[in-house]
Amino acid sequence: MKENSRMVIKLTQRILIVEDEPQIARVLQLELEFEGYETKVTHTGTDGLIAYREGVWDLILLDIMLPEMNGLDVLKRIRKDERMTPVILLTAKSDVKDKVEGLDLGANDYITKPFEFDELLARIRVALRFSKNVTPISNEVTFADLIVNEDTRDVTRAGKSIDLTPREFDLLMHFMRHPKMVQSREQLLNAVWGFDYYGDTNVVDVYIRYLRQKIDSLGSPLFHTVRGVGYVMKES
Repeated sequence: MKENSRMVIKLTQRILIVEDEPQIARVLQLELEFEGYETKVTHTGTDGLIAYREGVWDLILLDIMLPEMNGLDVLKRIRKDERMTPVILLTAKSDVKDKVEGLDLGANDYITKPFEFDELLARIRVALRFSKNVTPISNEVTFADLIVNEDTRDVTRAGKSIDLTPREFDLLMHFMRHPKMVQSREQLLNAVWGFDYYGDTNVVDVYIRYLRQKIDSLGSPLFHTVRGVGYVMKES
């Protein structure tokens, strides 16, 4: 059989690098692209989270010590969105506590700086192989006739698809996890926007209005105002 009688199609795998040290980030990018991976680099936790949500990634290299939002907080939000994308933590720390916390939060692996690039490549290959062998599990949450898939971020009500922004989805998921429980604006801010949010608490009211426009308009109201307290998700 001739060697050229078989065509092999190799799909480029995409890796997101979230690393605040420009020199390290650039070396990682060059080395990974030399190995045939497609990459994108961000230097802050906030930008890394935005890049993650705006793209489709086969693996994420995530530094723990990041400006604006540390790597563990980024990891929490990634795993809140989905559980499938492999994440390898990069850390200059040797503290076992940080490594254990990262693994408990859903990291697939970690590597301590300084590291040999061949070792990192091996860990990347293992993580990618593992992710291919994992069978996706449907992770649907329902309330009344509202169905939300946490993994795909699909939202439907009465069979109709609803398009939500990332923040709207996060707010909805918080209500789905705490149905019939009254939530104050402060509780919602802490859960969805984070403890480090210092903006106007009226942002909660704005996003509740968005959810009502998109979800309540398709059936009986699910989002109710509790005067002087906050909001609750319940059937009328």
